[in-house]
Amino acid sequence: MESLLSWFALKSVPGIGNHLFKRLVERFGSPAAVFEAPVKMLADVEGVSPRVAERLRFHRVSDAVRTELERTLERGYTVVTFTDPHYPPLLREIHDPPPYLYVRGTLDATPQAVALVGSRMATDYGLRTTRRLAAELAGEGFLVVSGMALGIDAAAHQGALMGGGRTVAVLGSGLDNLYPRENRKLADRIAQNGAVVTEFALTDEPAAHHFPARNRIISGMTQGTVVVEATRRSGSLITARLAAEQNREVFAVPGSIQSFKSSGTHTLIKEGAKLVEHTGDILEELRGFVQMQPTSEGRRAMPAAKRSAPPLSGEERRIFDALEPYPEQVDALARRLGLPSGELLAILLQLELKGLVRQTPGAHFERNDK
Repeated sequence: MESLLSWFALKSVPGIGNHLFKRLVERFGSPAAVFEAPVKMLADVEGVSPRVAERLRFHRVSDAVRTELERTLERGYTVVTFTDPHYPPLLREIHDPPPYLYVRGTLDATPQAVALVGSRMATDYGLRTTRRLAAELAGEGFLVVSGMALGIDAAAHQGALMGGGRTVAVLGSGLDNLYPRENRKLADRIAQNGAVVTEFALTDEPAAHHFPARNRIISGMTQGTVVVEATRRSGSLITARLAAEQNREVFAVPGSIQSFKSSGTHTLIKEGAKLVEHTGDILEELRGFVQMQPTSEGRRAMPAAKRSAPPLSGEERRIFDALEPYPEQVDALARRLGLPSGELLAILLQLELKGLVRQTPGAHFERNDK
């Protein structure tokens, strides 16, 4: 506990931000050594003013700092500092990494990680696409990282768990002030199969300015960020911008040109983000970092979009190819294809039995991308 106390104490010193914290530890070796260094040596560090050097040399640990660490450990959480081998290695490389993370669960020190983020008010298409991508990435051995918000973030965590993989949720609040409350049960599952992490103190509120800071951790601990559904003013675009600034890959899943919920992802594609149609598009960019896991047959599993589909008759193929990943009412589809509604419905039901088509309320049909 005493070694961790010096980390908490250094972060509490006025004037010590994340970047300066990192510079001091790199110079002196540990927070404890920082506090023991002479004022002259401290003042020689770039960014340390004479006043801050005096504060460091004569700083005393407050009761509030001691209580924060004690409560953290009493609750069974762990603290992973950026010199700890369990600290995400890619996160350590960014300009201003958190000096330490509060962790509920087990944090993997793997660079093989991908972020999936997007709209809180997602469409069914966006949710299903996210779950499928996350499950397949998890099956390829990737750690799936997101922010545990409602919508796309939650779907990313759910998909990773469905795929038998591990996932990390990065919060914009403290571990004792979980946000959003609707995802408490999801947080429990994540902690059992990965970790819920934050840089914020235990009881910190989900303040608006916390989320851009949270987003830099999501992008910073991953090789690439995939944006699924985002408006032009979405916070997910902040994550994508941070990923680009951190020299990480940026991916975007296209949506309907008529949907404002995909306007932000389409903007990303125009600006150079890689368009994602299936998991292979992501793997192609990250192949140099990935050590593929063999299947039980001794070969890598193909993304779902590349796996063999059930055989189709000529008419079944024509109808399947005409379907969109968005629901279309059967009568409208019949008019577009020039087929009697009854005949079309019979073929759609055959496609549904083959797992290729999904029916939604109101006799709407769409491709089944699950």
